Amino acid sequence: MIPIIKITNREKITPAHQMMTLLFSIMAGLFAIGLIFLAFGVNPVFAMMKIFTGSFGSMYGIKETVTKAIPLILIGVGLAIAFRAKFWNIGAESQLLMGAIFGTWVGLNWGPHLPAPMIIPLMFLAGFIGGALWGLIPAFLKIRFSINEVISTLMMNYICAEFLTFLIVGPWKGKTKFGFPYTDDLPASAILGVIPGSRIHYVTLIVALLVVFILGVIIYKTRFGYEVRVIGENPEAARYAGIDFFRTTLIIMAISGGVAGLAGVGEVAGIHHYLSYPASISSGYGFTAIIVAWLAKLNPFFVIVAGIFFAGILVGGDAIQISLGLPAATVQIFNGTLLVFLIMGDYFLKHRITFKNNRMPHGEPDPQ
Repeated sequence: MIPIIKITNREKITPAHQMMTLLFSIMAGLFAIGLIFLAFGVNPVFAMMKIFTGSFGSMYGIKETVTKAIPLILIGVGLAIAFRAKFWNIGAESQLLMGAIFGTWVGLNWGPHLPAPMIIPLMFLAGFIGGALWGLIPAFLKIRFSINEVISTLMMNYICAEFLTFLIVGPWKGKTKFGFPYTDDLPASAILGVIPGSRIHYVTLIVALLVVFILGVIIYKTRFGYEVRVIGENPEAARYAGIDFFRTTLIIMAISGGVAGLAGVGEVAGIHHYLSYPASISSGYGFTAIIVAWLAKLNPFFVIVAGIFFAGILVGGDAIQISLGLPAATVQIFNGTLLVFLIMGDYFLKHRITFKNNRMPHGEPDPQ
């Protein structure tokens, strides 16, 4: 008797089925994370409570959660668009950094001569252009030379990080920073205002919400959004329908990289006020936003909730590192484990797995 595993596509997936699968995936992921906490000798229930009370249990925690949610929402909605078209953009981290580089250049060079109502939009525009151009490179490489976008976008993260480091230790090193590897501070006109008593740069928050609304409308209400969804759901049907893969892919990656660049401008102009090392500008937002997009089921509107949820994990993760003495990689372990279960849940949602016992004729030897 030989067990046979049969995998078939599910013909109909209801919204209720999607919601149940998502909830089960999250619960299974949290259970696995609890086992990891146990391996560290930490009570998992206590650790989970510390994470969520650290991020949502105080006004300070809520403010920090919103602050970290801003780049996650921006990057997450851009990745949701790319992933919908089956373009696996793993380079949002570098697209954020490139946006920060472009925005900083505009702020340092034009900021002293222009008022805030002019320089701030120019910085965001420059950041969008920087992230978009960086995103177009792997898109072109895939279309023209069939280079896998996972590899190219991932490798470009390291290229951009080293380029930024070169700038701040070399030609852009600030004359007012006493030899430290930072640029000079942005002029006052190029610094984003924050909500009093917090680090929430409200201009970028408004931009993030507008981007979510605009991209949500584009995806669900326009011809281009329809083309993106068709490419992701059935590439052969898209080709048969005459959809221009070259144009659509370039636009998708320009949008995905561009909104990540907006997040980079927000981090520099709203939080740091100067350009510094890559790890200081971004706390791994480009990678965490991948999980945000998956948790949102690639729906631009759901990215807001998913972004706040994972921002809370980042803030709460910092809290448990201090209070429980856990290693700094705890948050990455948490995020990575949850991503694995979300991907598994998505696979089982779209595929049905059945087991059959294949009875061998009496006396016939096993074909193995």
